[in-house]
Amino acid sequence: MRQLTSLDAQFLAMEGPTTYGHVSGLAVYDPSTAPGGRLEVGDVCHLVGERLHLLEPFRWKLAEVPFGLDDPYWVEDEDFDLDFHIRESAVPPPGDDRKLAQVVQRICARPLDRSRPLWEIYVIHGLQGGRVALLTKIHHAAVDGMSGAEVLSALLDLEPEGRELPPKPDRWGEPKPGQLEMLGRGLLAAPRHPVRALRALPRAAANLEDLPAAGALPGVRQAGRAVTRFRRALPGAPELELLDSEATRAPKTRFNDRITPHRRFAMRSISLERVKAVKNAMGVKVNDVVMAMCASAVRELLIDLGELPEEPLVAMVPLSVRTDEQMGTYGNRISAMFVPLPTDVDGAEERLLAAHRSMSGAKDRHRAVPADILQDVTRTLPPAVFARATRLTTRLGALGRLRPCNLVISNVPGPPIPLYCAGARLEAHFPVSVITDGVGLNITCMSYRDHIDFGIVVDRDQLDDPWPLVDALEHALEDLEVAAGITTREGDPAPPPPVSVP
Repeated sequence: MRQLTSLDAQFLAMEGPTTYGHVSGLAVYDPSTAPGGRLEVGDVCHLVGERLHLLEPFRWKLAEVPFGLDDPYWVEDEDFDLDFHIRESAVPPPGDDRKLAQVVQRICARPLDRSRPLWEIYVIHGLQGGRVALLTKIHHAAVDGMSGAEVLSALLDLEPEGRELPPKPDRWGEPKPGQLEMLGRGLLAAPRHPVRALRALPRAAANLEDLPAAGALPGVRQAGRAVTRFRRALPGAPELELLDSEATRAPKTRFNDRITPHRRFAMRSISLERVKAVKNAMGVKVNDVVMAMCASAVRELLIDLGELPEEPLVAMVPLSVRTDEQMGTYGNRISAMFVPLPTDVDGAEERLLAAHRSMSGAKDRHRAVPADILQDVTRTLPPAVFARATRLTTRLGALGRLRPCNLVISNVPGPPIPLYCAGARLEAHFPVSVITDGVGLNITCMSYRDHIDFGIVVDRDQLDDPWPLVDALEHALEDLEVAAGITTREGDPAPPPPVSVP
């Protein structure tokens, strides 16, 4: 048995009729390198079956503590059924990216079955060029971005022939305890909650203004400073730095409303070499270029809709705080930065430099905040109370009472070398991430080999057609190439040398 952390449990608590806690990835494969030139559901079942001992989250299912007295546990599923989790689907003709995206958005708009291990894989046929896609859904309570990559690495190989696997254990885990035992665990844990909260509260309060949505609440900064002054007055108290930053409240956009159960998805692969060329010419980082591209794409969309706010939009950027010692432990070790997006800046070069400054400032600020501050905050309330607080916070965000950000942007570095699944070569991997009430747009990308694969998820009622956004990403990169002096538009004079960042 393994207990979920309070942060893991938060991703269970956030779920409702319109919000789902699973993250997904759409991997597109070329089966011509596989045995027989095929990638079938049987091949995937065989692959997962022989590697199940390397995939702990694939074997776990939830065991709830009665009355919410404590956080749930992961236990081994004694009735594990591989055929339930691995399924087949198909794309209707002509099998292009838009038809594939429609299948993805339909599958991802269904919650996972909590009575079973919280994952599914869909083998999707009918793609143009004989390609095959694998859509993986796994609950965020079990993995974050880094531990999700570990799951992916267990399924993929460096060569089409596969690799030698470590031996399977004689037995896996413990059987699920009965309800009386779970109730006993909850009752024994109850006295520990106040102690845990008292330990976590001082540091959580001192850094409260840097937490999602907290900075927008009246009195948060004053409370944080009061706690810090009190702690500094205690003999031998450790130094806690409270960042003197203004509470962030993002401008209102169409993406800051209640979401529906329906999703829209769009995807695009963009040359990593082109992005690196802009990075080198301008003296910035790849992530700065990605942020500038996203800012430009959202700006172009909102201008076309006549809805661009005068103030800069704010993006939440998830970050991993997983240490080397925590690799292989799964669960969630994450934090987040809130970064102003230069959507109010006219001009590609100026927008890139503004994105660079925003990211640099946000990273400096984030380094001053304890890495496990989100974990501290989730420990300050009893599990049952915290679950209700999580749902209330997202509801307030949708109603405009709290609006810390407009969208989520995440850039995940991936492997620069080819990978294979059951012998089929991985061509691209598009993230399909989470949206919530109040934050109905998510742009996540992952680099692989010589390209960056963008996946855009949005609520259907907020934006029925997300494909103009991926087109706008291409336009943004073209504008940056012109600004950097890499290319010129036909008929335009050569641009002046770019101003590189010191």
